[in-house]
Amino acid sequence: MAKRIDVSGQVPTIGTLYPPPFDEPCRARERIKLGDAAGLTQYGVNMLRLPPGAWSSQRHWHTEQDEFIFVVSGEVTLVSDAGDEILRAGDSAGFKAGDRNGHCLQNRSSAEAAVLEVGTRLKNDAAYYPDIDMVAPPGGQPAAYTHRDGTPYTDLKRRGP
Repeated sequence: MAKRIDVSGQVPTIGTLYPPPFDEPCRARERIKLGDAAGLTQYGVNMLRLPPGAWSSQRHWHTEQDEFIFVVSGEVTLVSDAGDEILRAGDSAGFKAGDRNGHCLQNRSSAEAAVLEVGTRLKNDAAYYPDIDMVAPPGGQPAAYTHRDGTPYTDLKRRGP
């Protein structure tokens, strides 16, 4: 069986499962799950496309998951506690598990950006969102978000453009 992944044959996931109002800046994001297409189970690989104005996520950090990004084309702004950094095609960044310096990518340019995302897949991982009242608790499904006090969000559905 061929190992080449036909990207054009993959169905992109558009939008976000974040509850309102946190979904707004992420509704236009698009991910193609390349790792899933290859049958990978230990880490995920996504091709992220961000049209102008779109964010990759709300600013967040993971308890167990390492993350790595590589900008394939365009320009994104990496937002973290260290301040805003412009990343262009060929630039990369890594985010170590447990580092509480939340991060996200924002496309503040006038052209689409493409970013390769790589992250470990660990069942006990949780994600914290330092700027907003939201947590993705460990062992949760992709739609399992709670308030910081543990109260679940109830209006969880994929929202796109």
